[in-house]
Amino acid sequence: SLFPFPFPLSFRKGTPAPRLELLPTMFEREIEESIEIAAGPSEVWWQLTNFESYPEWNPFITRIDGEVREGARLSVTLDFHSMPRITVRPKVIVVDPQRQLRWRGRMGIPNLFDGRHIFTIETTGVNRVCFKQRERFSGLFAPGGVSLIERALRRSFREMNEALRQRAEAAHATREVARAERAEHR
Repeated sequence: SLFPFPFPLSFRKGTPAPRLELLPTMFEREIEESIEIAAGPSEVWWQLTNFESYPEWNPFITRIDGEVREGARLSVTLDFHSMPRITVRPKVIVVDPQRQLRWRGRMGIPNLFDGRHIFTIETTGVNRVCFKQRERFSGLFAPGGVSLIERALRRSFREMNEALRQRAEAAHATREVARAERAEHR
């Protein structure tokens, strides 16, 4: 074969097409941004999965409709800088409370420009986490498509991460003050 693909380039009728995971890494791109948050994983998870509040604070993912459960289909509205707002309908593939939320979506036809959006919460200390947001793109148009949106997407990730940090830390501080006041009055 002239191509380094790990599958034949032609298929017999009834033979399933290869899964995208088999494509070489030349058709994959990943963007990741992370931030340290001075709040516990439960607080960060609550803010991340409280979709109803997204319009109040999230500058990137301005709306999510759907349930936080594996197999659920979401409607996610994304607001990139200097690009039109888009709505995608990904499927939730991982819900690991206080650790990870992951969904998979695509633009149009499968295996052309697919994405896996991954939110990870890693405990780094007492009431301290590292929050990571990443998108793993794959498909025939991933290299070129990501090149076109990478700058805007990185900026959007950083802005959402910062807004999440502020919201989680403020909620954590409010709870700590209330806890201290209750203890003082005992």
